[in-house]
Amino acid sequence: MKASKFIALIVILIVGLPVLTAQPVPTGDPKDFRVKPCLHSVSYAGVWRGQALLSVDEFLVKAKELGFDAVMLVAKRPHLSPLDYDDAARKRLKARLDELGLTLVALAGYTDFTAGVDKPGIPHAEIQATYLGEVAKLARDLGCNMVRVFTGYERPDVPFDRQYAIVVEGLKAAGKKAAEYGVTLVVQNHHDIGLHHDAMHWLLKEVNLPNVKAGWDAWAPTLQKLTREEIRESVIKMKPYIVHTIVADYVRLPRFKYENNLTNYLRQEDVLRAVPVGEGIIDYKAFFDALREIGYQGYIAYEMCEVLDGGGSIENLDKTARKFLDYLKQYEASSLGSSTKRAAK
Repeated sequence: MKASKFIALIVILIVGLPVLTAQPVPTGDPKDFRVKPCLHSVSYAGVWRGQALLSVDEFLVKAKELGFDAVMLVAKRPHLSPLDYDDAARKRLKARLDELGLTLVALAGYTDFTAGVDKPGIPHAEIQATYLGEVAKLARDLGCNMVRVFTGYERPDVPFDRQYAIVVEGLKAAGKKAAEYGVTLVVQNHHDIGLHHDAMHWLLKEVNLPNVKAGWDAWAPTLQKLTREEIRESVIKMKPYIVHTIVADYVRLPRFKYENNLTNYLRQEDVLRAVPVGEGIIDYKAFFDALREIGYQGYIAYEMCEVLDGGGSIENLDKTARKFLDYLKQYEASSLGSSTKRAAK
């Protein structure tokens, strides 16, 4: 061990400061990319119409049976709310994870920092930062050092910059609280504010905390109608921050509304429905190629978080989750073959 690292370790041990590691940021070397699948418990949380619900323990057993070695857990009811897990329950859950040989990659926090922005008398950002602090403590107790978070949805009739400032305030407060437990927050490109890669990059630079990083997904840029090359550029832009990604695939179903005065139908925005990875509109090969290009080192989490083709029965959820693993294996095999051909030239 180098002297500088040894001294830093001693200082940490003496002062009692947490080591903020989470998952390392991309290295820039494609050789460091690894396909590491992870199953998100929202896939079995009964959150959408017809979706089956498993308990936390049932989900852990299910993930192992399906062939996953890593999981991500919903940090709210009906799964893993800090309200329901005292010290003894946390120890039991950690022991169960160890018994099953499962790595707990992250807890999924649920935030919307702009909620209640029109009622400034209520400290919503502080309330949510406190919640994330409790989730970070729960993560630490379970041997996990990462919590997924969201920014905020834009509210009408409230100045944008006021809403943006609340998101920054909330992420800073939550990040500092999470740091007390050695936990990194990963901001998913999910809510309105910071959705585009340029906006998210700016946001994270403004938050400017070493333990506030990005969970960068392909589906949001696809729905923004970014091209394949623009999605690649989004990954490259976010390279300094990406430590996590969540995968889901969708198809568009056209919607129309009858207009009586026109005796015709007016086109509405499409509704999206979930399908197995590789069967929808998202080019995951291109996205994974971009992650490989930047030397991404994190896990690839899978979620079934919308009405799914074939329904929400346990059997269909299981079949779809296995298809995700099959897709990753096929991608890995094809990528290995391409690398071998390039090396032979």
